[in-house]
Amino acid sequence: MKRTALIGHLNDTHAGQTVTLHGWVNRRRDLGGLIFLELRDRSGMVQVQVEPDSAAFADADRLRAEYVTEIEGTYQTRPESQRKGGLADYEVIATRVRVLNTAKTPPFELEKGDSVAEDIRLKYRYLDLRRPDMQRNLMLRSKAVAAVTAFLDEHGFVQVETPMLTKSTPEGARDFLVPSRQNPGEFYALPQSPQLFKQMLMIAGYDRYYQLARCFRDEDLRADRQPDFTQLDMELSFVDQDDVLEIQEQLLAHVFRQTLGIELPVPFPRIPYMDAMNRYGSDKPDLRFDLAFTDVTDLFQGGEFKAFAEAQTVKVIAAPELTRKQIDELERIAKQNGARGLAWLKRDGDTFTGGISKFVAAQTPALLTRTGVAHGGTLLFAAGDWKKAVSALGAVRLALRDLFNLAATGPQFHVSWVTEFPQLEFDEDSGTWTYMHHPFTAPHPDDLPLFGTARQGEIRAQAYDLVLNGYEVGGGSIRIHDPEVQGRMFQAIGFTPEQANEKFGFFMDALEYGTPPHGGIAWGFDRLIMVMSGATSIREVIAFPKNNRGVDLMALAPSPVDTTQLADVGLALATE
Repeated sequence: MKRTALIGHLNDTHAGQTVTLHGWVNRRRDLGGLIFLELRDRSGMVQVQVEPDSAAFADADRLRAEYVTEIEGTYQTRPESQRKGGLADYEVIATRVRVLNTAKTPPFELEKGDSVAEDIRLKYRYLDLRRPDMQRNLMLRSKAVAAVTAFLDEHGFVQVETPMLTKSTPEGARDFLVPSRQNPGEFYALPQSPQLFKQMLMIAGYDRYYQLARCFRDEDLRADRQPDFTQLDMELSFVDQDDVLEIQEQLLAHVFRQTLGIELPVPFPRIPYMDAMNRYGSDKPDLRFDLAFTDVTDLFQGGEFKAFAEAQTVKVIAAPELTRKQIDELERIAKQNGARGLAWLKRDGDTFTGGISKFVAAQTPALLTRTGVAHGGTLLFAAGDWKKAVSALGAVRLALRDLFNLAATGPQFHVSWVTEFPQLEFDEDSGTWTYMHHPFTAPHPDDLPLFGTARQGEIRAQAYDLVLNGYEVGGGSIRIHDPEVQGRMFQAIGFTPEQANEKFGFFMDALEYGTPPHGGIAWGFDRLIMVMSGATSIREVIAFPKNNRGVDLMALAPSPVDTTQLADVGLALATE
């Protein structure tokens, strides 16, 4: 059973030749005794014409949508008036049709997949994956993997697989646990990342490592998260932050060039964390458009408008003209993200009307100058605790992006680095310090004396995030390679020496045997492909994903297991 080529690989050189094609019937039409078929495979679709006096007619008459078939016939150009470019310029005049398999009527029309409920698509994922959009996404993903592998091989990286069954360690999300039959009462954890293993590969002298690693996190799901996902994991020895960022820029530019034919401008802009938060209210700002904040805290300090005068921070964003209904919706978003409210003003000539206009007469000239708000435009204010104010206004900024399609005003893809994250952040609920990225991130060497002082919240991490169109698609850091500094970090987050040894004793021991300076990064590979493909969910770029409840509707997982299986691993289900 040999075919001439995939449908999408046919070209001018095949014109006039007899070809053999395999695929699925996308659509069938009967017109005045003629049968027209659309034959589809993963690479494309071509029209097939079966004439009534053809020996193929009887077999073609049996065909229905999604039947699997073999077509033999002459590949020829269509009449000029019917040409639409590409494969649509050609057709196959069938001389032989062979039905390879029949098919039931699909539960949904594949051509209308975008309008079909996602749970239906996921239940019949093997049909959903036949859709050209899904095949395009998975082919893009495959090309990206090939581009990554070729680049990293060329640049001296060694591909190493790390364990899937490992020790449960605090990584910021809940572990998926696997009971051990041979060690009753003990559990493995599925890895949230290969973090410690890749660092130990640097200790072992492998210098440059990479892996397309499967990772698992038991966390609430969103459009850009799955319980099991793929990350492109990398680690390098004898490097500083600039070295890591430079090779990542080269790699991402290579991936875009090879898969999309797009040249990304390098180097990527670098934005310190505090600047990103103060200007855009996010540590992953979408920079395809500007709409940055203006700080006006000083204009209101000591003034009569108490809501602003007593606030730690007052930020404002200059928006286009908004209706009252739109302002109300933006205020709802601001409150949903921690703000107490969203104050507003509308510019009318050289003054303001509406909202808080009666409280800002003294500040009007300065507000006009600083914000540059257009005539008829709207100023939106967030005031209060710094973190809550900037985060809420950041959410408003993204809502304005979507409302006015502001991202379309900039480049199709904008990549940047966010750097100089805080090493530690204070957890108000527990009243303790915790790590912002993970406990193996190296602090800035100038800030080492701040550990254990009242100013340890000011310690800068040698951490960096790769941001694409407002999504964090990668994150990494220079790692701690000095056992004494690692001990100070554990102490800062409240670990006693005994606790640190219980959780990370094997790693602390490894650090004592000659650890080189090293650093690395992990790309959220699913998320990257989602952005590159223009999809709105990573479920659109994963072959067999879970739904937003973490359920595989096709395989019906998770599912109950037999009590004997539970007994084998020493478990029993709790009863109410």
